[in-house]
Amino acid sequence: MLSRKQLQRYSRQIMLPQVGEAGQEKLARARVMIIGLGGLGSPVALYLAAAGVGEIHLVDGDRVEISNLQRQILYKTNHRDKDKAQVAAQQLTAANPEIRLHAHARMADEPWLRGQLPSIDLVLDCTDNLAIRHIINRVCRELRRPAIMASVRGFSGQLVSFDFSSDPSPCYACLFPPQESEETVENCSTAGVMGPALGVVGSMQALEAIRWILGLPLASRGRLQLFEAETLELRSLQLQRDNDCPVCGTKGR
Repeated sequence: MLSRKQLQRYSRQIMLPQVGEAGQEKLARARVMIIGLGGLGSPVALYLAAAGVGEIHLVDGDRVEISNLQRQILYKTNHRDKDKAQVAAQQLTAANPEIRLHAHARMADEPWLRGQLPSIDLVLDCTDNLAIRHIINRVCRELRRPAIMASVRGFSGQLVSFDFSSDPSPCYACLFPPQESEETVENCSTAGVMGPALGVVGSMQALEAIRWILGLPLASRGRLQLFEAETLELRSLQLQRDNDCPVCGTKGR
Protein backbone atom coordinates (compact mmCIF):
# COMPACT_ATOMS: atom_id res chain seq x y z
CA MET A 1 0.00 0.00 0.00
CA LEU A 2 1.27 3.45 -0.90
CA SER A 3 1.97 5.92 1.87
CA ARG A 4 0.35 9.34 1.97
CA LYS A 5 3.66 10.87 0.98
CA GLN A 6 3.92 8.58 -2.05
CA LEU A 7 0.36 9.37 -3.08
CA GLN A 8 1.30 13.04 -3.07
CA ARG A 9 4.63 12.64 -4.85
CA TYR A 10 3.27 10.48 -7.67
CA SER A 11 -0.25 11.89 -7.81
CA ARG A 12 -0.04 13.16 -11.41
CA GLN A 13 0.83 9.74 -12.80
CA ILE A 14 -1.34 7.75 -10.38
CA MET A 15 -4.40 9.54 -11.77
CA LEU A 16 -3.66 8.07 -15.20
CA PRO A 17 -5.83 4.99 -15.85
CA GLN A 18 -2.76 3.15 -17.25
CA VAL A 19 -0.99 3.58 -13.89
CA GLY A 20 -3.20 3.95 -10.84
CA GLU A 21 -2.07 2.85 -7.38
CA ALA A 22 -1.48 -0.71 -8.58
CA GLY A 23 0.86 0.51 -11.31
CA GLN A 24 2.72 2.75 -8.89
CA GLU A 25 3.28 -0.25 -6.65
CA LYS A 26 4.69 -2.15 -9.65
CA LEU A 27 7.13 0.69 -10.23
CA ALA A 28 8.15 0.63 -6.57
CA ARG A 29 8.91 -3.11 -6.78
CA ALA A 30 10.90 -2.90 -10.02
CA ARG A 31 14.66 -3.48 -10.11
CA VAL A 32 16.28 -1.78 -13.09
CA MET A 33 19.88 -1.54 -14.27
CA ILE A 34 21.05 1.44 -16.33
CA ILE A 35 24.35 0.77 -18.10
CA GLY A 36 26.01 3.97 -19.25
CA LEU A 37 25.36 7.28 -17.50
CA GLY A 38 26.11 9.72 -20.29
CA GLY A 39 23.84 11.61 -22.65
CA LEU A 40 21.22 8.85 -22.74
CA GLY A 41 21.64 7.50 -19.23
CA SER A 42 21.18 10.95 -17.70
CA PRO A 43 17.55 11.55 -18.80
CA VAL A 44 16.72 7.85 -18.40
CA ALA A 45 17.93 7.82 -14.79
CA LEU A 46 16.25 11.12 -13.93
CA TYR A 47 12.87 10.07 -15.29
CA LEU A 48 12.91 6.59 -13.75
CA ALA A 49 13.93 7.97 -10.37
CA ALA A 50 11.24 10.65 -10.56
CA ALA A 51 8.63 8.04 -11.54
CA GLY A 52 9.39 6.03 -8.41
CA VAL A 53 11.19 2.99 -9.80
CA GLY A 54 12.09 1.32 -6.51
CA GLU A 55 15.61 0.04 -7.16
CA ILE A 56 18.01 1.44 -9.75
CA HIS A 57 21.52 0.15 -10.41
CA LEU A 58 23.79 2.74 -12.02
CA VAL A 59 26.73 1.35 -13.99
CA ASP A 60 29.53 3.46 -15.48
CA GLY A 61 33.30 3.33 -15.09
CA ASP A 62 34.02 6.85 -16.35
CA ARG A 63 34.56 10.14 -14.56
CA VAL A 64 32.90 13.43 -15.39
CA GLU A 65 34.77 15.53 -17.96
CA ILE A 66 34.10 19.11 -19.00
CA SER A 67 33.17 17.93 -22.52
CA ASN A 68 30.34 15.83 -21.03
CA LEU A 69 28.39 18.82 -19.75
CA GLN A 70 26.99 19.83 -23.16
CA ARG A 71 24.65 16.82 -23.09
CA GLN A 72 24.96 14.80 -19.86
CA ILE A 73 22.41 16.67 -17.79
CA LEU A 74 22.98 14.78 -14.52
CA TYR A 75 26.30 16.57 -13.97
CA LYS A 76 27.47 20.07 -13.11
CA THR A 77 30.81 21.80 -13.49
CA ASN A 78 31.80 21.06 -9.89
CA HIS A 79 31.43 17.32 -10.56
CA ARG A 80 34.46 17.30 -12.87
CA ASP A 81 36.85 14.34 -12.29
CA LYS A 82 34.35 12.53 -10.02
CA ASP A 83 32.95 9.05 -10.70
CA LYS A 84 29.81 9.32 -12.80
CA ALA A 85 28.06 6.47 -10.98
CA GLN A 86 28.62 8.04 -7.56
CA VAL A 87 27.60 11.52 -8.69
CA ALA A 88 24.52 10.14 -10.43
CA ALA A 89 23.46 8.30 -7.27
CA GLN A 90 23.84 11.51 -5.24
CA GLN A 91 21.87 13.56 -7.75
CA LEU A 92 19.05 11.02 -7.96
CA THR A 93 18.89 10.63 -4.19
CA ALA A 94 18.42 14.39 -3.93
CA ALA A 95 15.63 14.16 -6.52
CA ASN A 96 13.87 11.21 -4.85
CA PRO A 97 15.18 9.97 -1.50
CA GLU A 98 12.51 7.25 -1.32
CA ILE A 99 14.10 4.94 -3.89
CA ARG A 100 17.09 2.59 -3.57
CA LEU A 101 20.14 3.50 -5.64
CA HIS A 102 23.24 1.37 -6.20
CA ALA A 103 26.31 2.97 -7.79
CA HIS A 104 28.68 0.66 -9.68
CA ALA A 105 31.73 2.69 -10.72
CA ARG A 106 32.95 0.14 -13.24
CA MET A 107 32.43 -1.07 -16.78
CA ALA A 108 29.92 -3.84 -17.38
CA ASP A 109 32.07 -6.81 -18.36
CA GLU A 110 30.55 -10.21 -19.10
CA PRO A 111 31.34 -12.13 -15.87
CA TRP A 112 30.15 -9.24 -13.69
CA LEU A 113 26.91 -8.89 -15.62
CA ARG A 114 26.22 -12.62 -15.31
CA GLY A 115 26.51 -12.29 -11.54
CA GLN A 116 24.31 -9.20 -11.32
CA LEU A 117 21.44 -9.78 -13.73
CA PRO A 118 19.66 -12.65 -11.93
CA SER A 119 18.40 -10.06 -9.41
CA ILE A 120 17.50 -7.44 -12.06
CA ASP A 121 14.12 -7.17 -13.82
CA LEU A 122 15.04 -4.91 -16.73
CA VAL A 123 18.25 -3.67 -18.37
CA LEU A 124 18.64 -0.36 -20.17
CA ASP A 125 21.63 -0.07 -22.46
CA CYS A 126 22.61 3.60 -22.66
CA THR A 127 26.22 3.04 -23.73
CA ASP A 128 28.04 4.27 -26.82
CA ASN A 129 30.37 1.27 -26.89
CA LEU A 130 29.55 -1.44 -29.42
CA ALA A 131 31.54 -4.16 -27.65
CA ILE A 132 29.72 -3.57 -24.35
CA ARG A 133 26.36 -3.47 -26.16
CA HIS A 134 27.03 -6.92 -27.62
CA ILE A 135 27.98 -8.20 -24.15
CA ILE A 136 24.70 -6.84 -22.76
CA ASN A 137 22.82 -8.50 -25.60
CA ARG A 138 24.45 -11.91 -25.04
CA VAL A 139 24.06 -11.95 -21.26
CA CYS A 140 20.49 -10.65 -21.31
CA ARG A 141 19.51 -13.32 -23.81
CA GLU A 142 21.32 -16.03 -21.86
CA LEU A 143 19.59 -15.04 -18.59
CA ARG A 144 16.26 -14.13 -20.26
CA ARG A 145 16.28 -10.54 -19.09
CA PRO A 146 14.47 -7.92 -21.20
CA ALA A 147 16.65 -5.17 -22.61
CA ILE A 148 15.88 -1.71 -23.99
CA MET A 149 18.74 -0.35 -26.11
CA ALA A 150 19.29 3.13 -27.53
CA SER A 151 21.99 5.12 -29.27
CA VAL A 152 22.45 8.56 -30.82
CA ARG A 153 25.09 9.85 -33.22
CA GLY A 154 24.96 13.34 -34.64
CA PHE A 155 21.27 14.14 -35.07
CA SER A 156 20.18 10.48 -35.53
CA GLY A 157 18.84 8.20 -32.80
CA GLN A 158 17.83 4.55 -32.55
CA LEU A 159 15.72 2.69 -30.02
CA VAL A 160 14.85 -1.00 -29.83
CA SER A 161 13.77 -3.44 -27.11
CA PHE A 162 14.03 -7.22 -26.85
CA ASP A 163 11.93 -9.63 -24.80
CA PHE A 164 14.29 -12.53 -24.29
CA SER A 165 11.71 -14.57 -22.41
CA SER A 166 10.46 -15.59 -25.86
CA ASP A 167 12.87 -17.81 -27.83
CA PRO A 168 11.79 -16.57 -31.30
CA SER A 169 12.74 -12.99 -30.36
CA PRO A 170 15.46 -11.41 -32.52
CA CYS A 171 18.47 -9.92 -30.74
CA TYR A 172 20.81 -6.99 -31.22
CA ALA A 173 23.30 -9.17 -33.10
CA CYS A 174 20.63 -9.91 -35.72
CA LEU A 175 20.56 -6.18 -36.42
CA PHE A 176 24.27 -5.38 -36.05
CA PRO A 177 26.50 -8.48 -36.36
CA PRO A 178 29.28 -8.57 -33.74
CA GLN A 179 31.99 -9.05 -36.36
CA GLU A 180 31.49 -5.39 -37.26
CA SER A 181 34.61 -3.85 -35.75
CA GLU A 182 34.53 -0.96 -33.31
CA GLU A 183 36.78 1.04 -35.62
CA THR A 184 34.06 1.17 -38.28
CA VAL A 185 31.37 2.42 -35.89
CA GLU A 186 31.47 6.08 -34.90
CA ASN A 187 30.45 7.30 -31.46
CA CYS A 188 29.83 10.75 -30.03
CA SER A 189 33.53 11.33 -29.33
CA THR A 190 34.42 10.83 -33.01
CA ALA A 191 31.26 11.94 -34.84
CA GLY A 192 29.75 14.52 -32.47
CA VAL A 193 26.22 14.54 -31.09
CA MET A 194 23.37 16.98 -30.55
CA GLY A 195 22.42 17.15 -26.86
CA PRO A 196 18.63 17.54 -27.24
CA ALA A 197 18.55 14.53 -29.60
CA LEU A 198 19.93 12.47 -26.72
CA GLY A 199 17.26 13.97 -24.48
CA VAL A 200 14.48 12.94 -26.86
CA VAL A 201 15.71 9.37 -27.36
CA GLY A 202 16.57 8.98 -23.66
CA SER A 203 13.06 10.11 -22.76
CA MET A 204 11.63 7.55 -25.20
CA GLN A 205 13.81 4.87 -23.61
CA ALA A 206 12.63 5.82 -20.11
CA LEU A 207 9.02 5.82 -21.31
CA GLU A 208 9.40 2.31 -22.73
CA ALA A 209 10.94 1.15 -19.44
CA ILE A 210 7.99 2.49 -17.47
CA ARG A 211 5.55 0.92 -19.95
CA TRP A 212 7.33 -2.44 -19.59
CA ILE A 213 7.14 -2.29 -15.78
CA LEU A 214 3.43 -1.43 -15.97
CA GLY A 215 2.77 -4.30 -18.37
CA LEU A 216 1.79 -2.03 -21.28
CA PRO A 217 2.68 -2.80 -24.93
CA LEU A 218 6.06 -1.54 -26.11
CA ALA A 219 6.24 0.22 -29.47
CA SER A 220 9.95 -0.68 -29.68
CA ARG A 221 9.60 -4.40 -28.93
CA GLY A 222 11.28 -6.13 -31.85
CA ARG A 223 11.05 -2.89 -33.83
CA LEU A 224 13.83 -0.44 -34.58
CA GLN A 225 12.62 3.10 -33.93
CA LEU A 226 14.62 5.68 -35.92
CA PHE A 227 14.54 9.34 -34.88
CA GLU A 228 15.97 12.17 -37.01
CA ALA A 229 16.35 15.33 -34.96
CA GLU A 230 16.98 17.51 -38.02
CA THR A 231 13.50 16.80 -39.40
CA LEU A 232 11.72 15.53 -36.25
CA GLU A 233 10.91 12.41 -38.28
CA LEU A 234 10.24 9.10 -36.53
CA ARG A 235 10.27 5.87 -38.52
CA SER A 236 9.78 2.27 -37.42
CA LEU A 237 11.22 -0.91 -38.92
CA GLN A 238 10.14 -4.45 -38.02
CA LEU A 239 13.08 -6.69 -37.09
CA GLN A 240 13.43 -10.28 -38.23
CA ARG A 241 15.41 -12.97 -36.48
CA ASP A 242 18.56 -13.92 -38.40
CA ASN A 243 18.91 -17.72 -38.53
CA ASP A 244 22.65 -17.22 -39.05
CA CYS A 245 23.00 -14.93 -36.03
CA PRO A 246 25.93 -16.13 -33.85
CA VAL A 247 23.96 -15.26 -30.69
CA CYS A 248 20.35 -16.32 -31.22
CA GLY A 249 20.45 -18.21 -34.55
CA THR A 250 21.59 -21.72 -35.34
CA LYS A 251 25.23 -20.64 -34.99
CA GLY A 252 24.57 -19.48 -31.45
CA ARG A 253 23.24 -22.84 -30.27
